[in-house]
Amino acid sequence: MSRFEIGEQDFLHDGTPVRILSGALHYFRHHPDQWRDRLTRARELGLNTIETYIPWNAHSPARGEFRTDGILDLGRFLDEVAAQGMWAIVRPGPYICAEWTGGGLPGWLFTAGAAVRRHEPTYLAAIQDYYEAVAGIVAPRQVDRGGPVVLVQVENEYGAYGDDKDYLRALVKLLRESGITTPLTTIDQPEPWMLENGSLPELHKTGSFGSRAAERLATLREHQPTGPLMCAEFWDGWFDSWGLHHHTTDAAASAHELDTLLAAGASVNLYMVCGGTNFGFTNGANDKGTYVPIVTSYDYDAPLDEAGRPTAKYWAFREVLSRYTDVPAVTAPPRTDAPAFTAPLTTVAPLWDVLDLLGPEHPHDHLPTVDELGRFDGFALYRALDDVAPGVLDVAEVRDRAQVFVDRAPVAVLSRDLGEHRAVLPHGGALEVLVEDQGRVNYGPRIGEPKGLIGPARVGAEAVTRWGVRPLALDDVTALTAHVRDAAPVDGVVAGPAFAHATFDTPDPDADHFLDTAGWGKGVVWVNGFCLGRFWSRAPQRTLYVPAPVLRAQGNDILVLVLDTAAPTVTFVEDLALGHTEE
Repeated sequence: MSRFEIGEQDFLHDGTPVRILSGALHYFRHHPDQWRDRLTRARELGLNTIETYIPWNAHSPARGEFRTDGILDLGRFLDEVAAQGMWAIVRPGPYICAEWTGGGLPGWLFTAGAAVRRHEPTYLAAIQDYYEAVAGIVAPRQVDRGGPVVLVQVENEYGAYGDDKDYLRALVKLLRESGITTPLTTIDQPEPWMLENGSLPELHKTGSFGSRAAERLATLREHQPTGPLMCAEFWDGWFDSWGLHHHTTDAAASAHELDTLLAAGASVNLYMVCGGTNFGFTNGANDKGTYVPIVTSYDYDAPLDEAGRPTAKYWAFREVLSRYTDVPAVTAPPRTDAPAFTAPLTTVAPLWDVLDLLGPEHPHDHLPTVDELGRFDGFALYRALDDVAPGVLDVAEVRDRAQVFVDRAPVAVLSRDLGEHRAVLPHGGALEVLVEDQGRVNYGPRIGEPKGLIGPARVGAEAVTRWGVRPLALDDVTALTAHVRDAAPVDGVVAGPAFAHATFDTPDPDADHFLDTAGWGKGVVWVNGFCLGRFWSRAPQRTLYVPAPVLRAQGNDILVLVLDTAAPTVTFVEDLALGHTEE
C-alpha cells in the first residue's frame, strides 16, 4: 500500500516529492452517468487529483439517515476517480459553503437546538454520526489502503467565521476515531487573522484565492513555514445570483495567475474544473444585508462548462500545465450544437386541483415555519383556517417569496430581497399564501434560519393565528405527472400557480439538451421525473441544462411548475445561455 505524507517542503508519495494538480468537481452537481466523462476531461487537462465537498444535508435529509443512492453515490464517484489513475481530496465539512443550500448543514440540526460551527455537545454528537457514515465510504478508499484519497480537509474557511480551537480539535479527534488516517488540512483566505483563527498547529494550512498569487503565497508561507504551499481553492471563475450579471474571468489573466502559482512550486486545486448544476432545490443564497439567491447553473466560468465541454480557459490552463507536467492527448469530441426544436405544452392543472397529490395539510394554532414541519426546501402552501376581512396583511418576515391569494385569486407577491411583507387584501375571504424557499443562506451569520412565513401575522388589527400548512411533496412527481398528463388542455398562455405538461421526442437522445426558459416567468422543471431546477425571468440565467442520461428517444415527459405565467411552448436551443456579463 502507498503512503502519502506532508514533508518538510513537499507532499511525499512513498517518500518521493510530488505536486498536487487538482480540480474541484462536485459529484452531487453532475449526473452520475457523466462522472467518468468529466473526470476524463479533467485528467486530460493535466490534473492528477480531483477534489470534492460532501454535502451533509443532501446525504442526511433526516437525522439517522445517510443516503448514497444515485447522484449521492460517493463511493462510486471515488472509484471512478481511482479508475482514472488520479488521487482524491475529500472535504466533508461539516460546513462546506459551496453556494449550496444551507452550506451543507442539515436543517434538522437547528430544530434540534444545535449551535453550529463551535464546540457544542448536540452539534458534535450529530457530527460524530455523520463522520462515521462518511468514513465508512472514504476510509477504505484512502491511499494507504490502495484507494485514491490522499487528503481530508477539516471544516471550511473557518477563520472567516470563528476561532474556537476546541471545536477544531474535536473535529480532528472525530475524524481520526472514525478511521481517517490521511493528512488533514485546513483552508482560509490568506489574511493573517483568518489563517490563525481557522487552523491548528498540527493541521496543514492552505489558501483560497484567485489573483495576486505571489503575494498571497508569501502570506501563506508566513503562517505555514514548513511543508508544501497549496492554493486549495484557486478561484478561476465565480458563481451567479438572480438579479445580477453572469460572472466571467479573463482566460489569459487567470492562466497567468496559475502560471505564477505553479512557478513558485505550489500545489493547486482549481475551483472549479467543472462546476455543474444546482439541480432541484439545492442552490444556496447569500445575505450580507440583502438576501440574494444563487441561480440554478453552477457553470462558474470554469475550464469545463456546465455541460462538461472544454472552454477557452481549458486550453489556456492546459498550455500552462504542460510546462510543469506531462499532459495526455485530448479525446473530447468537437463541440457541436445541441438539438433545437419546440414542443407544445398540452395539458395544465391548477395547483388547487392537485393538492391531494402534494401531501397533507397540518393544522396549527400559531403561524409555524416550514422547519417546524420537518421540511427544509421547496414550497409550502399556508391557508388561514378562518376567513379574513379586507385590509392589509402584515407578516413579520417572508422567507423567501410569497404569492398571496384571496378566494384563490392572486392579490400580491411579496419578496424578501425587496423587503416586502405587506399585501393589500381588496376583499375578505379565504386567505392562502404560497411560499417558496429560494435557497438557504450558505455563508455568514444567517445560516440555519428557518423558512416560510415568520410571524406574527395580522390583517389590520386582527391577529391571524389559526393556519393549515401543506409543504408541497415534490421529491417524486410520478403520480403528479400522470395526473397532469390527463388534465385539461392548454389554451393560450399558462396562468399559475399550475402544473403544465408536455411530451416530446428528440432527434438525439445521446446529446445534452438546453431548455430555453425565456418565454416563462418563474417556476421549476422536471424532465422524466428528474428535477432540472428553478427558472426565473429575472436575469441572468436563461437556459436549464438537461443531461443526456435523463432523456429517451421518444415520449419524454416535461412537467413545469408555473408560478406566474408561461408561454405554451417548450423550446430547446443549441447552446447554454447563462446571461449578460458586465461588458
